[in-house]
Amino acid sequence: MAGQPADEPAPEKPDSAVVRDALGVGVAVGLSGFAFGVTSAGSGLTVLQTCALSLLVFTGASQFALVGALAGGGNPFTAAAGAFFLGVRNAFYGLRLSQLLALPRTVRPFAAHWVIDETTAVSLAQPTRRTARIGFTVTGLSLYALWNLTTLLGTLGAEAIGDTDAWGLDAAGPAVFLALLAPMLRTTTERAVGAVAVLLGLGLLPVLPAGVPVLVAALAVPAVLYVEGRKARDSRRARDEARREDR
Repeated sequence: MAGQPADEPAPEKPDSAVVRDALGVGVAVGLSGFAFGVTSAGSGLTVLQTCALSLLVFTGASQFALVGALAGGGNPFTAAAGAFFLGVRNAFYGLRLSQLLALPRTVRPFAAHWVIDETTAVSLAQPTRRTARIGFTVTGLSLYALWNLTTLLGTLGAEAIGDTDAWGLDAAGPAVFLALLAPMLRTTTERAVGAVAVLLGLGLLPVLPAGVPVLVAALAVPAVLYVEGRKARDSRRARDEARREDR
C-alpha cells in the first residue's frame, strides 16, 4: 500500500517553520485581546479587574462569556458558571498534550496555564515531540504576552472613548468569538451542534436570566449526538433488513 511505512520516523520540520506558524497564530489571536478589553470595560469592569482576568484566566471564550453575561445584567455566579463550563474543554486538551509534550513535572503547572485552543492546535499539527514543544512554547508565549497587552490597551481605549455601546463595540466580543469558532467546525456533526447551540441561546435569551442561555446551549451536544446515533442505528437496521430480504 502506498504511503509511509509504520516504522518510518515522522519527517522533520524546520524549527524556523514551526516558529513562523506559531507566531502567526499567537499574533493573529493575541490582537483580539483588544476586543476583550473594550467589551469588559463596557460591561462595567475596572482596568484592574479586566487585566486580572486575562492574566489569571487566559481563555478567551470564557472571558468573553463572563463579561457578556455581566453586561447583560446576569448574576455573577451564573456568569462564572457559564465561563467555567466553556473552560472545561481545556482539561481535555491537557490530557492529550501531557502525553504529546511529556514535559518535566516541575514545568507542567506553568505550562497548564497555556493549554488553550490555539496552543493545542499548533502542538498537534507537529510531526515530532520536539517540534510540538517548540510550537506550544512559542504560541503560548506570544499569545499570552500580546493578549494581555492588547487587553490593557482595549480597556484604556474604551475608557477614553466613553460609552462603548454608542460605538457598537459591545458586539466586538461576540464577533471575535464567532470568528475564532467558525473555522473549527469542520464536520457535519460539529456544525449541527453549533447551529443548535445558537438557536437555543438566542431563543432562550428573552426568557431566561443573563448567562443561563449559555449553560442551556450546552445541551446541544447530547441532543445532536442522540439524533446522530438514532440515524446510525436506523441506517444499520435498514441495511440488515435489506440483506435478509436478499437471502
